[in-house]
Amino acid sequence: MKGQMTPHTGQTCFLIMFRSAQGERLARVVIDSLRTFGGPLRGCPVWAFGLDPDRVPHALPGMDGVRRFPLVVDEEFRGYPFADKVYACARAEEMAGPETRSLVWLSLDCLIVNPPLLFDLGPSFDAAFRPVHHRNVGSPAGEPLDQFWQGVYQAVGIDDTPHTVESFADSHLLRPYLNTHCFAFNPAKGLGRAWWEHFQAMVTDEAFQAGPCRDELHRVFLHQAILSTLVAKSLGWERVRLLPPEYNYPLNLLAQMPPDRRAPTLNGLVNAVYEDAFPWDEIDVQEPLRSWLRERLPA
Repeated sequence: MKGQMTPHTGQTCFLIMFRSAQGERLARVVIDSLRTFGGPLRGCPVWAFGLDPDRVPHALPGMDGVRRFPLVVDEEFRGYPFADKVYACARAEEMAGPETRSLVWLSLDCLIVNPPLLFDLGPSFDAAFRPVHHRNVGSPAGEPLDQFWQGVYQAVGIDDTPHTVESFADSHLLRPYLNTHCFAFNPAKGLGRAWWEHFQAMVTDEAFQAGPCRDELHRVFLHQAILSTLVAKSLGWERVRLLPPEYNYPLNLLAQMPPDRRAPTLNGLVNAVYEDAFPWDEIDVQEPLRSWLRERLPA
């Protein structure tokens, strides 16, 4: 099934990050899914960031087209949810040469099952995202900004935005609030650097952290709120590709989906995320994908 990796243009690079031996195992599954089912993008380079410097030189042995980089996050940010993801994107942006048009972040719970062609931005787009799955801490369109979003908008430098997205699983119309399991961005636009700079500033803003961001939920999703706001402000909304539901499909939310949004088979998706465990009993998986997954994600 795997065969030879097909040529690629050199314009797209995939990013992944792991923290432990278990994370490295999952990273291997994600990369293998890209190499097996990625179609024209299957041969793209992968940059793997590891938070254990001693493990990185020996990580992911035998995987072609993978470069390995240690990632050391400043001590004051290490306990903050997703700081390492933000910093990894900023580092990748710094390292990307002028030939790289798309940096594609892949989470460890992502599976690619069909060619993810829309992650390749081409000349017409500077980013590609799915809307969030749930409203969560999102800001409903047409309602005043709450203190949390006021703080984010003020930090990024906008008063409000006319743009909206619809959350996939619960159908709320929101100000831009984007899913960050898997996404693509153009490194020439400086989005990664701006994300890390604003994230650092907001994490170290004592008044904001003690006020609107004092609870765990807002701290967990602060990185997502900052990135969503930066995308809406700095890229031009017409340059943002809003991906269809076949991308970043949330397998962990199948039981909560309205019937018309439940995927009948995994095989019809492009990429899916499963979070804690793959839901073997909740979605049909047809061969040969089923056997491929059973070898790598046993029950």
